[in-house]
Amino acid sequence: MAGRHSYIVAARRSPIGRFLGGLSKLTAPQIGAQVARAVLADAQVQPGVIDEVLVGLVLHAGVGQNPARQVALGAGLPNTISACTIDKVCGSGLQTVMLADHMIRAGDADVILAGGIESMSQAPFLAREMRGGQKFGNTTLVDSLEFDGLINIYDGDVMGMIAEETAERKNVSRREQDEFAARSHQRAARAETEGWFAAERVPIEVRPGKAPLDRDEGIRPDTTVEALAALRPAFKSGGTITAGNASQLSDGAAMAIVASEEAVRRYNLRPLGRIVGHVTSGVDPREIFLAPIPAVQRLCEKVGWTRGQVDLWEINEAFAVEMVAVSKALELDAEKLNVHGGAIALGHPLGASGTRCLTTLLYAMKRLKVKRGVVGMCLGGGNAVMMAVEAV
Repeated sequence: MAGRHSYIVAARRSPIGRFLGGLSKLTAPQIGAQVARAVLADAQVQPGVIDEVLVGLVLHAGVGQNPARQVALGAGLPNTISACTIDKVCGSGLQTVMLADHMIRAGDADVILAGGIESMSQAPFLAREMRGGQKFGNTTLVDSLEFDGLINIYDGDVMGMIAEETAERKNVSRREQDEFAARSHQRAARAETEGWFAAERVPIEVRPGKAPLDRDEGIRPDTTVEALAALRPAFKSGGTITAGNASQLSDGAAMAIVASEEAVRRYNLRPLGRIVGHVTSGVDPREIFLAPIPAVQRLCEKVGWTRGQVDLWEINEAFAVEMVAVSKALELDAEKLNVHGGAIALGHPLGASGTRCLTTLLYAMKRLKVKRGVVGMCLGGGNAVMMAVEAV
């Protein structure tokens, strides 16, 4: 069974909605179900063919039991389907595809719906003391968005402060970060103008009878280095991290159908790409933004590629400082990295970003007619996930 190959036969994503923006009235599973229906239609597989549903989600509070099951039934899959929700912070959406590959290689499944969902807009505030009864005085509300998504649980620091520390340690200047951020917006704006996102994106119905959301809300076509330089530091006086060179809080979903080679033949499926290999890695939690470096090194060693043989890289843009530091350490070609922009421009719906990055990579590879791609990201707590895919 170890020799079985897995193929991605369909992949789509929602438009990425701004925080409290166009998708904020939908739950994460509601967004995910619409994207899931689209990938099922793309792959032209019958609902009963799906063996398992794996969905990543980070901000669980108030979403309801097993959000993956909600996506499955919302997409019209039968009641007999099994579904599992995965939380690996920012890597959740890519981890589901990796787990799908593991299941297929083990012979436990042939066709799996895998993806990620997130509504950062709907993350609730928590009143922990109320369970035992607030007898007297004031109580404290905990923001589950910040606590579960944006705080280093091991010391209480927000991700932005760790990004500031990374900039200092790795001598990444404000100018370098702003240049990267401006390029992300400019590339995403061009991809939007040229229609390059159209094939990967699913219009999302927010209210019946109203026009669906069909564009990413975070892209700012007029972004320049000069405009970004005027922004104040967000996390400390004299710092270099701003709202403009960090990823945006967002809502969205992305889904893929992963199939065995046997299923591809049996159902006459048309793959977007083949999964060549994947790795996970870990570093000190305070070195989170350097975690992609050893992950890329391990992945290239595992699949037998040199970094120069990779045609396109899609690495999630948590912060521009991460991207600059990682690019320098790995000597990545800027013309091959996030060619359609990334999370700084599009947004970073935590649980969905892994599958979103994979989807964007696959369609960019198809458009540019290239063979090899690598997708991955750092994630809270000091881990990273990385995957190699090949066009077929």
